Amino acid sequence: MKIPTIAAILGLASIASAEVFLFETFSDGEGWKDRWTPSIYREDLGKLEVSPGKWYSDEVSKAGLRTTEDYRFYAVSSKIPKPFSNKDKDLVIQFDVKNEQDIDCGGSYLKFFGNDFDSKTFNGDSNYNIMFGPDICGPKAMVHAIFNYNGTNYDLKKTVSAPKDTLTHTYTLTVKPDQTYSIDIDGKEKAAGSLLEDWDFLPPKKIKDPNASKPEDWVDEEMIVDETDVKPENYDAIPEFIPDPTAKKPEDWDDDMDGDWEAPSIANPDYKGPWTPKMIPNPLYKGEWVHPEIDNPEYKVDNEIYAYEFGNVGIDVWQVKSGTIFDNILITDDVKEAKKVLDENKASRSEEEGAFAVYNEKLQEEAKKKAEAEGVAPPEEPAEKINLEAYEPPIKFEKVPEPAAEALEKASEEIVEEIKEEKKEEVEEEDAKKPVKDEL
Repeated sequence: MKIPTIAAILGLASIASAEVFLFETFSDGEGWKDRWTPSIYREDLGKLEVSPGKWYSDEVSKAGLRTTEDYRFYAVSSKIPKPFSNKDKDLVIQFDVKNEQDIDCGGSYLKFFGNDFDSKTFNGDSNYNIMFGPDICGPKAMVHAIFNYNGTNYDLKKTVSAPKDTLTHTYTLTVKPDQTYSIDIDGKEKAAGSLLEDWDFLPPKKIKDPNASKPEDWVDEEMIVDETDVKPENYDAIPEFIPDPTAKKPEDWDDDMDGDWEAPSIANPDYKGPWTPKMIPNPLYKGEWVHPEIDNPEYKVDNEIYAYEFGNVGIDVWQVKSGTIFDNILITDDVKEAKKVLDENKASRSEEEGAFAVYNEKLQEEAKKKAEAEGVAPPEEPAEKINLEAYEPPIKFEKVPEPAAEALEKASEEIVEEIKEEKKEEVEEEDAKKPVKDEL
């Protein structure tokens, strides 16, 4: 069951010292406008509305903040009711995204800010702490996890793919005080590791010694020309191609009509290409020179890269096609609470898929009626697409039943025979098309 927004936002539920700093569900109709402030940095920003979309399992609980205008930038933000620091505690950022418009190019991510933030001038250049969520454009569909460190934004070096379908998906970013992280989609881990290893926040611990250089007498040629090697006599006289000794003059060749017959050329097996002297190991070779390294004076250990002061959250995206729905925006230090919210929402996913199927059937029926009214052929119904990688058969056998195995073997033999027969017919058709000798 969806938690009412007012209770979620103002109550800030505490569980065993854990806290929920923000839980925005957009479930109070137009009440979201009291909490979210649109930016005015430009006049043509896209408008947003609360809507469950074109299909849904429940109209009220599945309502979220939806983009409504194509080819628009969107910039809107909300204050976190209780500003906080995640120092010495877990940070969990989680929200739902439904790109029901089959998004072709646009962002669906959120940005999280400190207290020094101006909602009225909020734009793409506004400094943020973390940017997290999906970004899709053409074949490229990825999940951003960008952290700001000392004024510079650093994106995750690993690639996390974002789903490209039109159903709801839950994105979760967890950051811990030991500077580890995880990124989950629908509760399944897609990336995890160390902040220090998977982002380039810090310079390298070691650098090449600027005072070191390769000695002038260093020999790094592993092989040298053998000065004693001599080109064999008549080496250049060997032709690259020779007449084919196995070729025979056709019986119907007419020297008067066809000219003098010449055997076709083939590659000469004795030809070895332009001569070059052989190479031998260099007795003076010292190996590849390795530039010595020293400790980087710019490197400093920072055990608080993960820690920020949080005060605001915002949506700052560009979309070619509108229709994205943001919902269940959760910021907490309670991993279990985040999972609880995730599980509650996942429980209704099958209902959403059913609603999606009904919606598509309705569209197809409307298209069919329209075509009939206009006297044109109705559009073909698209074949159902099955994700073979994710597909699981409803019944799994440790061993294929014997009757099924026999039926499969018989069917396979019949298919092979049909293919052979088709090939035979194709060959006969091709032979029939060839001109007979009298036609040449």
